[in-house]
Amino acid sequence: MLKPKIVIPQQFIHEQPIHHGEEFGVLCWNTQKLTETSDFQRVLAGILASYPCLFLLLQEAKLTPKNNWLLPQWSYAIAPNMQTRRSVYGVLTASQYAFTEAQTRLSRKREGMFATHKSYMLSYHALAEGGSLLVVNVHAMNFVRVNQFSQEIEFIKEEILGHQGPLIVAGDFNVWSRQRRLRLLQFCRSVGLRQAIMVDPHHIKTYRQHPLDFIFYRDLSLQGTSAIDTNKVSDHNPLYARFKL
Repeated sequence: MLKPKIVIPQQFIHEQPIHHGEEFGVLCWNTQKLTETSDFQRVLAGILASYPCLFLLLQEAKLTPKNNWLLPQWSYAIAPNMQTRRSVYGVLTASQYAFTEAQTRLSRKREGMFATHKSYMLSYHALAEGGSLLVVNVHAMNFVRVNQFSQEIEFIKEEILGHQGPLIVAGDFNVWSRQRRLRLLQFCRSVGLRQAIMVDPHHIKTYRQHPLDFIFYRDLSLQGTSAIDTNKVSDHNPLYARFKL
């Protein structure tokens, strides 16, 4: 598995902006590379029926380059961190709002155990009254020292500091130690992010008693949350948050 060099699968078919006062759901899920399996697609369809979403933020998504993905009615782009001859893997952001821009990023460092990068994506979605919602979909570094983890978080901070307007930062942050969790909270404070607290926190994936997955937000009104038990389709459960602009 090497640094991705192929054409990145993407599809942009929506044109509608987000209007002031509009509500929308966000689903964040580390999918453990199961996106093309029938079990995952069945469970995702059931979740979307119960938890209406206009944004899907997936980590460890797997796509075949010629595949139109599992939901052809969505606009989407993937920021790959690995590739094989048949598939790409990475973070995937999908929406039923217009993308004005999708920027893919690779971590500067490689993870020690597998010598692979992690990836994240910055996507911009137009607001009807002007400006844009910035959505940052993150799969953070795992098997590295805390200082290297912090450096990668700082790179994300530098990219979003200049954004004026609503902001969502979500994903699998791999904060499985007190030091990593502290660095993440410092990052959130520095850019004015609040955490969307899940009403079912016992369903959130943890390691060493530390939750790994989060949804953070700024300049939005949080309407409701849920950590959804999916009976171990993935080794993570999805997080859901509903926002009002």
